[in-house]
Amino acid sequence: MESLFAQGKLGNLVLANRLIHSATYEGMASTTGEVTDELIKRYKNLGRGGIGLIIPGYMYVHPHGQAMKRQTGIYSDKMLPGLTQLASTIHQEGGKVVFQLSHAGRQTSKKIIGRTPLAPSARDRDPVYFSKSKRMSEKDIARSVKAFGEAAARAVRAGADGIQVHACHCYLVNEFLSPYFNSRNDVWGGTDEKRFRFLKSIILELKKEMPPGMPLLVKLNVRDFTPEKGITIPLAVKYAKWLADLKISGLEISCGSPVYSFMNMCRGDIPVDDLVSGLPVWKKPLARLKLKSMKGKFDLEEGYNLNAAMKIKPMIGNIPLILVGGLRRISQMDYVLQKGYADFISMSRPFIREPFLAKKFKKGKQDVASCISCNKCLAAAVNNKVVKCYCKKS
Repeated sequence: MESLFAQGKLGNLVLANRLIHSATYEGMASTTGEVTDELIKRYKNLGRGGIGLIIPGYMYVHPHGQAMKRQTGIYSDKMLPGLTQLASTIHQEGGKVVFQLSHAGRQTSKKIIGRTPLAPSARDRDPVYFSKSKRMSEKDIARSVKAFGEAAARAVRAGADGIQVHACHCYLVNEFLSPYFNSRNDVWGGTDEKRFRFLKSIILELKKEMPPGMPLLVKLNVRDFTPEKGITIPLAVKYAKWLADLKISGLEISCGSPVYSFMNMCRGDIPVDDLVSGLPVWKKPLARLKLKSMKGKFDLEEGYNLNAAMKIKPMIGNIPLILVGGLRRISQMDYVLQKGYADFISMSRPFIREPFLAKKFKKGKQDVASCISCNKCLAAAVNNKVVKCYCKKS
């Protein structure tokens, strides 16, 4: 436990311990992305919980990049009052906060954004949204990079302690990085270096808007699990080295995507009835069959991104590595930190169930999170319900 509750540092930000609340979609913003009282209440609780760093749910940087109906936005100055209240609430409770910036890319629908989704390439029809994305033009790409920069400026003005780029879970930045989604043969694709250019451009744009020393983090997929080859661990290692060269302040690693591999992304039980409950009638029979066929194949593996961390950490020098993925026991977390496989431990679902988990750990009240990875909270998000613990098991 000594390692877990030692101070840590990201950029110039000193954290009280090595626990991080990984970005978690809340389903609590207004339909146009404004922060609500419900969202503030959630983070007031988490701020009191003794977590070293809190990263709220992914914030969309442009109206065309909205992924979910009640996702928090950071695309307009109109969002600033709510975002400022969010940051100040966490600070008042003794916490630190990093805003995660995101663009959905092809993982959205015309119903949500009012137009055909944008992506690096216009390949096959999306198997969940049933839409075919539009290939981004040079103007689209420049507009998206600029939107990330403008969002970063708003995060700074709102009082966030740092910024994280969401280059994970097969949203737009991940799509540019992935050979599966990016089949371009121009300056934005065709080689690993060119596929990395979009993320690099965003990082350079963000640095223009951020004060010196303010932490700039990246969340990176280490495996896409797409039908054909996407990002794999060797490619993630290469990208991680290039990110270290850009002198980012920290790298969080994850895997999977909501569309092609949501169970690789989270692991645990598959709540079939909950997942299909909000689907249109015509989708339910096939979805139910598909989900039932997956039962028992994705049981929780504690530290399921640890193997990737062990390969990436030696390649990024002094850049802190943040590990997320199924970690539940203090003993395992301490083992990872003591071995130097990672520098911080990041969790999502355990903090949904227990916002005060860090304090419970520190006081010795428990040595394992009570989250059983039933994934009913995930099903709630899919069905446009607020994210909370729906598990009845005590």
